[in-house]
Amino acid sequence: MNHSDTLKFVIVGHVDHGKSTLIGRLFYDTDCLPPDKVEEIEKTSKELGREVEFAFLLDHLQEEREQGITIDTAQTFFKTEKRKYVIIDAPGHVEFVKNMITGASQAEAAILIVDALEGVKEQTRRHAYILSLLGLDQVIVIINKMDAVNYDENRFNTVKNDVEKFLESINIKAKYYLPISALKGDNVAKKSENMKWYQGVTVLESLDSLKNKPPAEDKPLIFPIQDVYKIDGKRINVGRVEAGIIEKGQIIKILPTGQVTRVKSIEKFMENTDRSVAGESTGFTTEDPVFLERGHVVCLPGNEPYLTDTFKANVFWMFRKPLDINEKITLKCATQEVSCRVQSIEKRMNSSTLELLERNATILENLEVGEVIIKTKHPIAVKTFNEVQELGRFVLERDQLTCAGGIITEIL
Repeated sequence: MNHSDTLKFVIVGHVDHGKSTLIGRLFYDTDCLPPDKVEEIEKTSKELGREVEFAFLLDHLQEEREQGITIDTAQTFFKTEKRKYVIIDAPGHVEFVKNMITGASQAEAAILIVDALEGVKEQTRRHAYILSLLGLDQVIVIINKMDAVNYDENRFNTVKNDVEKFLESINIKAKYYLPISALKGDNVAKKSENMKWYQGVTVLESLDSLKNKPPAEDKPLIFPIQDVYKIDGKRINVGRVEAGIIEKGQIIKILPTGQVTRVKSIEKFMENTDRSVAGESTGFTTEDPVFLERGHVVCLPGNEPYLTDTFKANVFWMFRKPLDINEKITLKCATQEVSCRVQSIEKRMNSSTLELLERNATILENLEVGEVIIKTKHPIAVKTFNEVQELGRFVLERDQLTCAGGIITEIL
């Protein structure tokens, strides 16, 4: 699939504001649903005594159907005349913030969906902040369920102003604000006859106007080593090309050791090739007997990541037991794993309201955001998130359990 022909976006928002219904509607209106799937949706809806409910398309899990909430991030596909789309449906419930971050971190753009009746809620603000944290700058705001407020223009403007005010506070400028009804199909693929006061684009038109990110293969090489295998007398270094291209004959540099060598061969299962590009899992051998192991990062001489043990970061804490300053925890960045401490918490904030709770704090509570300084036990290869996402984001673990996600904002 050609990169420029596909755009990956995430749909986020408060629980039950209509994410899954919108996805089902997009599939239905773009004729991407097979007939048997339409029949299944109609049958399930009828059994539950509801109007045709497109949300059931994505709610594969029985538990989700029973509880009416989306638990996991699900990736699905549809296409317009312009290009193909990959939709990441992220859960809206507060207990699944980790899944939402996982989904959003893979996206090139985002739709923030808000219920016209309920307006901005806790998870609306929290998800919007996470979009800001992840550096997503292509955001479409959809005010859904306009049918529930009689397609009232004043109600749309009230909710729009509330969302706009909050987004401004976190430096997000939405590209569009759309009034829609995903359930009825208003302004999704076709202009609504019920909202003639709205002269803007539809959901599909707004998506078609978004731009793809520059392809990762155009960036300098970043190849975190995942493992080293000995096969037929060869040491094959394997991993995933996170950025750039690795090819036979290329001079490479290994961090943190600083060794420089040349690629002898590219090794792929059942395939003869001399190169691998960003996004591919592959292996390679070297001309010199250099030492490589999991956690090493292969790059190009002159285009190396920073090698540092201290950096500034934004951290989203997701664990019931608070983070204590100077507590020893584990940091994972790409395949690198290192012991670290949060040296200082410069700001501690409520992730929903963004209220500044404390400066120079000593703890970070569950679902709070911190601007922190992290010191690792030894130097690791990193970049700021805005430079290279793959080396600019990390997770923190306590006792092998993920307790936080973060992005690097400044190298110190």
